Amino acid sequence: MRSRPIGFLLATLAGATLALGGISPASASPDAATPTAPTARTATVSGDIGTADACYTWGGTLREGSSGEAVRQLQIRVSGYPGTGNQIAIDGAFGPATKAAVTRFQAAYGLAADGIAGPATFNKIYQLQDNDCTPVNFTYAELNRCNSDWSGGKVSAATARANALVTMWKLQAMRHAMGDRPITVNGGFRSVSCNSAVGGAANSRHMYGHAADLGAGPQGFCALAQAARNHGFTEILGPGYPGHNDHTHVAGGSGRFWSAPSCGI
Repeated sequence: MRSRPIGFLLATLAGATLALGGISPASASPDAATPTAPTARTATVSGDIGTADACYTWGGTLREGSSGEAVRQLQIRVSGYPGTGNQIAIDGAFGPATKAAVTRFQAAYGLAADGIAGPATFNKIYQLQDNDCTPVNFTYAELNRCNSDWSGGKVSAATARANALVTMWKLQAMRHAMGDRPITVNGGFRSVSCNSAVGGAANSRHMYGHAADLGAGPQGFCALAQAARNHGFTEILGPGYPGHNDHTHVAGGSGRFWSAPSCGI
């Protein structure tokens, strides 16, 4: 586990307040509308947004009906808790789906599960994130073994990187649900040229930053594929699906296609 942000300590001392239709991969339309990478900005909710946390600091309380950048930042962090077979929109609008995801996040970490994001919820997020907004157990480097600048994919470099950030938070939720045992990430984003070089599908979600290929690790491929159904992954390919007996592929984006026949999926 990497070191916690200094901002988390400052925030604590200061008492800071803080559906899917089945389609095949060939017809999947990857979601290229994921917002750009997080920065600290003002949100249209009660309470000022400060910069005490090195990544992002929330102010006030967020609840159903809230909107703005603070909500969008929260949605990224709870994107791994949408409920089985679902994914939540990263749109800055705190609706019923976001409330349900916040409630599941709170329950997963032993917090009061009321679907209202306040100091306890934000402090837990601070514990789980590093200064670059990635979750403590995953890095941008793991999600991009193609190039250093996220360029050359099917979306802008900023969008690919932002999509990868959401993927990491989904993996963090999955990791916690599986007993906090390490999850091995063999790769993620690919430029068009990188994807071609490894023989990837012409419409691969890797080129959008949505995808990650997972090694067996201590869990095994099937356990990973089965768990992924609960954490916002709309594409899951594993043992029994052509070319996927040696890894489990997970991805977000539009539509849903799950196939790991050897795992009962």
